[in-house]
Amino acid sequence: MEDKINHIRNWLGTGAINIFGKAFSGKDTVGQRLAKLLNAEFLGSGDIIRAARNERDARIAAAVQVSDQGGWMPTDEFRDLVLPYLADEKLRNSALILSMVGRWIGEEKPVIETLKNSGHDTHAVVVLNVSDEEIWRRWEIVGNSRNGGTRADDSDKEKITRRLADYGDKTLPVIDVYRNMDLVIEINGEQTREEVFAEVIDKIYEFSLKH
Repeated sequence: MEDKINHIRNWLGTGAINIFGKAFSGKDTVGQRLAKLLNAEFLGSGDIIRAARNERDARIAAAVQVSDQGGWMPTDEFRDLVLPYLADEKLRNSALILSMVGRWIGEEKPVIETLKNSGHDTHAVVVLNVSDEEIWRRWEIVGNSRNGGTRADDSDKEKITRRLADYGDKTLPVIDVYRNMDLVIEINGEQTREEVFAEVIDKIYEFSLKH
């Protein structure tokens, strides 16, 4: 695997890989591990918004509240808060591993443009495919109120239901845009964590040989 990782690192340069998946699909786990191996920065739009918690701007405060409650921020707030962060000079020399940055249809083009102008061309979009049935099985194990989740809203079934609906209505069209650009790498997300990550590495490597 080390040879493949070195090849991917050289191929990626300061580019970006955006990872998409439903709640509990493992996108952050995969993204953080991939970023570590590639010496890249890991960024999620929710993390960026929550980092603005101490800002005084009312729109930032509202976006933080939406994020904390399990929702997805309106596109105007996304453009105001997330896009400038992607263009930050401190990221200039780093590769970026993104977790569903630009997840509403209409947000993908500003993300692509901002990344390109900042020296982080989008090299690939990894999609972790997991059925709703499997998502709910995982929620029963790690996300419900009896066991606790990684986010405050992970224990709220209604919010997870809304996030799944938003993914189908607003995120799948984004993925279709990337698919039409020949950037999508499909992953079977219903394997073990090690199997999923091995497939991610193998498929990014194969993709890099063709692009």
